[in-house]
Amino acid sequence: MTDTARDADSFDYVIVGAGAAGSVLANRLTEDPGVTVCVLEAGPPDRNPFIHIPAGFIKTLHDPAITWQFRTEPTENTAGRRIATVQGRTLGGSSSINGMIYNRGQPADLDSWAQRGNRGWSYADCLPYYRRSENRIGLCDETRRGRQVDGIPITDMDWIHPISEAFIAGCVALGIPRNPDYNSGDQVGVGYFQRAIRNGRRVSAARAFLRPALSRPNIEVRTNARAAAILFEGRRAVGVRYLHARGVPAREVRARREVILSAGTVNTARLLQVSGVGPAPLLQRLGVGVVHALAGVGENFRDHYASRFVVRARPGVPTLNELSRGLRLGVEILRWGLRRPSILATAPSHVHVFWKSFEGLDAPDLQCVFTPGSYAEGKVYVLDDYPGMTAGAWQHRPESVGWVRARSTDVFEDPEIQPNYLSHPMDRRVHLAGMRLVRRLLSTPQLAPYVERETLPGPKAQSDDELLDFARRNGSTTYHLIGTARMGPATDPTAVVDDRLLVHGMEGLRVVDASIMPSMPSANTYATTLMIAEKAADLIRGRQPLAPAEAEPADAASTA
Repeated sequence: MTDTARDADSFDYVIVGAGAAGSVLANRLTEDPGVTVCVLEAGPPDRNPFIHIPAGFIKTLHDPAITWQFRTEPTENTAGRRIATVQGRTLGGSSSINGMIYNRGQPADLDSWAQRGNRGWSYADCLPYYRRSENRIGLCDETRRGRQVDGIPITDMDWIHPISEAFIAGCVALGIPRNPDYNSGDQVGVGYFQRAIRNGRRVSAARAFLRPALSRPNIEVRTNARAAAILFEGRRAVGVRYLHARGVPAREVRARREVILSAGTVNTARLLQVSGVGPAPLLQRLGVGVVHALAGVGENFRDHYASRFVVRARPGVPTLNELSRGLRLGVEILRWGLRRPSILATAPSHVHVFWKSFEGLDAPDLQCVFTPGSYAEGKVYVLDDYPGMTAGAWQHRPESVGWVRARSTDVFEDPEIQPNYLSHPMDRRVHLAGMRLVRRLLSTPQLAPYVERETLPGPKAQSDDELLDFARRNGSTTYHLIGTARMGPATDPTAVVDDRLLVHGMEGLRVVDASIMPSMPSANTYATTLMIAEKAADLIRGRQPLAPAEAEPADAASTA
């Protein structure tokens, strides 16, 4: 990594964050040899070996050396609990610690963004950028999927368990069709997840996009560089002040063209606020001079909230719990080393179900996940000591809205994170329907030969009140944080960026990450974050946008 800028601490673009969006931007912007880019990453390089072993997510998720160990504020809807809301803090960001699922969502998600006044953000406009960011390996409709050599490799599940097949068969018997490609524009149905795994290894955004860019002379990546403030001249962003450690003198890097925030939904909002861009009352409480009063910064925060059921498997059924111990684990390690199907090369969620909470809906409003392994009560993604299986559900588009607010200007102090899970009555209604659907899916005759009994929440939880009590005491985040720098026209008082992702009322300041999403996609957020960065790169470079795709059919849920 070398710097060809005229000044050692001056670049054309400074990108804050080397996560999914920042990695894509760094690659696409440095394709132009006439510009220079500096990327600031708060965490270390992605050398931890568990990052690159798919099953290593169990280790990385709880490792503070490479994660932000954020926690939400307690409410009565989480039974007074503070919920761990971990985000990646290393090269690749959350793409280095996530569940590796590639899930675009429904066409209507993006059409609703365009209907809010965001020009160029319909599904037809964005589909070419989804395609540009992926290298789909396997059968697909190539008018809707991408086979870009320099994209994220997206593969099919190759470790197939008989319990998963029985679960899918049970879903089909209940009238849920098997869907060979839920990313085709037709989401409804059941099948195996597609993942960002190739040859048994995780392929993070850093591996797919950032690492190839590092061979160019016009990029510099600075790790362990925690952004402390955006530097302004008037309302123009001109650089970033950052710290390598608490108590160490701050350093500055200047941006001749733009400062681009790709720090993630929590840190982007916090950085704007501590730099003087945000709700005036909050800035005053922080003792920060108001550069620009922008009420929406940190607001519109949303996340998916999931409740998971666990059933105990009958004796002799080799679930993930047994395969991850003793001699069986040794066999799986050997298979992984030989690049054969292995539990070490699987994502935490194996099977998807996209379905409706109530008959009569036009499209799925629920996502269910299934894994042939049981997780310990109260411990996210920690396998239990008995054989079992786990299934959970969450609402696609929650109505509950929260916020992210800096507590102080100390960037080593975590901000206040309040998702307000289940605060909206509709969310509670849909969540209950999802829980009842999961219980039905775990009770089919096709799965019965493998099931001994339900352990969580257990047969005593039957009424709405009992199930909601379980959800409040045991539900958790799915780590899909969005919305704190919402995209929208200047007439929208909650909007933070315009449809070019430029911060309203500012110059030389852009946001490119999941925080700009106006509403929650009916999916995990990783694929859409990659798409946003691909589209943003063209906006920043002043390039003609990719031609919109031909009209896509509506989600086929209504035909199911």
